[in-house]
Amino acid sequence: MRAEIQNIVAEIENSLTLLAQRLDWETAEFRLEEFNARVEDPNLWDDPVAAQKLMRERQSLVDAIDTYKSIKQELTDSIDLIELGEMEEDEEVVTEAEETLKALKETAAKKELEALLDGETDPNDAFLEIKAGAGGTEACDWASMLARMYVRWAESRGFEVELQEEQAGAEAGIKSATYQIKGHNAYGWLKSESGTHRLVRISPFGKGTRETSFAAVGAYPVIDDNIEIEVNPADIRIDTYRSSGAGGQHVNTTDSAVRITHAPTGIVVTSSEKSQHQNRDIAMKALKSRLYQLELDRRNAEVNALHEAKGDAGWGNQIRSYVMQPYQMVKDLRTNHETADTKGVLDGDLDEFMAATLALKVAGKSRADAQGED
Repeated sequence: MRAEIQNIVAEIENSLTLLAQRLDWETAEFRLEEFNARVEDPNLWDDPVAAQKLMRERQSLVDAIDTYKSIKQELTDSIDLIELGEMEEDEEVVTEAEETLKALKETAAKKELEALLDGETDPNDAFLEIKAGAGGTEACDWASMLARMYVRWAESRGFEVELQEEQAGAEAGIKSATYQIKGHNAYGWLKSESGTHRLVRISPFGKGTRETSFAAVGAYPVIDDNIEIEVNPADIRIDTYRSSGAGGQHVNTTDSAVRITHAPTGIVVTSSEKSQHQNRDIAMKALKSRLYQLELDRRNAEVNALHEAKGDAGWGNQIRSYVMQPYQMVKDLRTNHETADTKGVLDGDLDEFMAATLALKVAGKSRADAQGED
């Protein structure tokens, strides 16, 4: 077997090892038997919310087991074919099996990365907020560039993107925008993007000077029915107002936009792209998502510190730097992952940055768990 193919086999085996660890392979099939027994309980659907949660957890385990077995079997079959082809000097069989291994390496790497998305709300849809920070018009333009970047990223994954609210900048760009990103693991991927993003470039607004702009990004999970978040009506203020967004005639001529302010935390959420009833429902879901995220942050402060932005969008709070002049560079300040393909990143090529941050988060969690056992 050629050295190149041996290296590919080793990479696939490493991916399988990680998948087995994340799956806890030694107990996986036993846990599946337990799930199957609970599914057969005639009283299961007496509590529909709990039943749906159980079915989701079971299906997730089934998918993980099937993925592991499939990759392992295809690896074994391909190696056997290569050895047989080499023994019989059948180059066509060897070449075909080697191509299969190359494709399998990509699949295994993808599944390895997806295995990191094992948080309670990682599979959920996400609310994505983008707000211009320090930098005036430059920052508003930068916020609109980030919005475009994330929309392109989401669409490249086949996710559905819905604009919930947008506030235009005074001269260009946007002051803020909120999207709902719908798709499996949408929150799991986007959670690593929360923080302050810094842009350095020559001003496109006639100044001819190099400008530094900031924008804040926040990602929050859309809460499922099985997660209960109580909001005291006395703690919130609901305001309606006329939308200034780019909606249709009804949106712009009636008080259909909704703003909810949560007094104890100071959280403010808005929705302005639908009818007043729909906007109220969307804003309340967004508020519950923010409150849930606060609770997650409290429970996982040490882990979240790896990617959590604190304070206003400005110096000292950046998670990623995008430099367009005098050179081309995008660098994540948490992982040190970087690329000179600034255009590609701004066109939505974010997977490698997200993957690096997820891996760092898992490493941090493992260290914290190890310290807790000491």
